Amino acid sequence: MAAVVNRVSRQALLKAKSLQHNQQANFGNFSKRTKNIALGALGLAAAGGTVATAVACGGAVHAATELILHAPRMPWPHQGLFTDFDKRSVKRGYQVYKQVCAACHSLEYVRFREMIGVIFSRDEAKAEAAEFQVLDGPDPEGHMFRRPGLLIDAFPSPYDNVEAAKAANNGVAPPDLSYQVKAAHQGPDYIFSLLTGYRDPPAGVTLMEGVHYNPYYEGGLIAMAQALYDDIIEYDDGTPATQAQLAKDVTTFLLWASNPDMEVRKRAWLKCTIGLLVIGLSSYYWKRLKWVSLKSSKFMFTKSKPTTDKYLKKK
Repeated sequence: MAAVVNRVSRQALLKAKSLQHNQQANFGNFSKRTKNIALGALGLAAAGGTVATAVACGGAVHAATELILHAPRMPWPHQGLFTDFDKRSVKRGYQVYKQVCAACHSLEYVRFREMIGVIFSRDEAKAEAAEFQVLDGPDPEGHMFRRPGLLIDAFPSPYDNVEAAKAANNGVAPPDLSYQVKAAHQGPDYIFSLLTGYRDPPAGVTLMEGVHYNPYYEGGLIAMAQALYDDIIEYDDGTPATQAQLAKDVTTFLLWASNPDMEVRKRAWLKCTIGLLVIGLSSYYWKRLKWVSLKSSKFMFTKSKPTTDKYLKKK
């Protein structure tokens, strides 16, 4: 559709341009107003062709997105204006990430110090960071070395480089999960549905080796195998580790990882809103207090005789 509209618009513009060149000698005989009208019509035709092309392209894109199975909306507790993350779910989600997801996926933009007060205390965060080996260096001899992690360090990648990640995963490097929730089309709804949406392929679909079927993934064919099953891990707080619970908790953790300062920003927004409301009401009250007397006052002006007349009467 877009190609047809483009072709028709281009032909119209070429015809108008050739007509303008052929009648250039006679065009000078028209008045200035007639020239402006003709040029305006030519501009409207070009603009109409551009708008039609944009509408056709938008319709094609919309039709393509309709072929994708959209994830159902989930009632995430953090979506309210006055609600925060479920910290217990975030902590359980980190446990799922550490025991299941960390073997393939990295969190290169999340630092251990950001978990203080949300997942661990300061001492617990230090101990957690020390369990990871972080690449550092070079040393005085010019060699790279590994050391225990510190609070200022980010989560280390499970692979040394991208090529090693591809070699270990059938030629496809697992993506970093730091901002994967924000990058997804439907955010946390998509991540949850993807983790719980693995199915057997429908009739007529043949899967190659190392490829799996998931209707929520674009195209339905995904290289990542199903990672979450019932009771695959045991939660520290005793919560039943069903597949849905595991997917919900790890999605909540990834939400927090992509936006760890959300609670601070919400509190700052609330304080600013209350402050602006107080300032606005105070300004309105001060304006009414100062201007109400002026608005209700009535001023009358009387016409006085000139001073020269008074002077003549006295004489």
